[in-house]
Amino acid sequence: MKPTVMIVEDEASLVTMLRYNLEKEGYNVTEASDGEEAVTVAGETPPDAVILDWMLPRMSGIEVCRQLRRKSETRHVPIIMLTARTEESDKVRGLNVGADDYLTKPFSMPELIARVRALLRRAKPSQSKGQLTFGDIVLDLDAHRVTRGGKSIHLGPTEFRLLQYLMERPGTVFSREELLNGVWGPDIYVEPRTVDVHIRRLRKALNAGDGPDVIRTVRAAGYSLDDAVA
Repeated sequence: MKPTVMIVEDEASLVTMLRYNLEKEGYNVTEASDGEEAVTVAGETPPDAVILDWMLPRMSGIEVCRQLRRKSETRHVPIIMLTARTEESDKVRGLNVGADDYLTKPFSMPELIARVRALLRRAKPSQSKGQLTFGDIVLDLDAHRVTRGGKSIHLGPTEFRLLQYLMERPGTVFSREELLNGVWGPDIYVEPRTVDVHIRRLRKALNAGDGPDVIRTVRAAGYSLDDAVA
């Protein structure tokens, strides 16, 4: 079946252009013109990916993203945010509420299509079934679920892939560039700062209980999964 991409945008001309190019690439397309409609439509028929404008009527893109991440049916749907905001703090804010990628207007349509394609490819269920275990952390590849000490941990799709990548190679120190290539993919440009944002989100989720921090930050080198972290 064709993947479905949901466009959440109130600018009609941009929606028309996005729909034309996405359908040309073989995707099904659904639309929402305001934030409240987006949350309702996505909840009723979850898309495979969302292109989400920051500035929307009735509910901001930031709040839409936050609500989609709270719902079980859309928790793992990849989200690309579109915005005219160029400040780094705005990008970080978008990533912090659950966006997987961020594109500043005006943008290149081939670049957007490439990012959609990359997110959809990475969001496909892993071909390697089973579980990964590290200490009291269990990552279930079949159920796409993470538990620590028997308690469920809710992760966004990027944090899930990041944890999987680290759990497959425990103790190895990865640079930001290596994590970008391994988790985001070499065919898409993401700022190295993005890795830090997602590591913080992953660390916060894993450390929500009483367990020790297992993500080690190595100054000037990168990050690793290490049970020797103090």
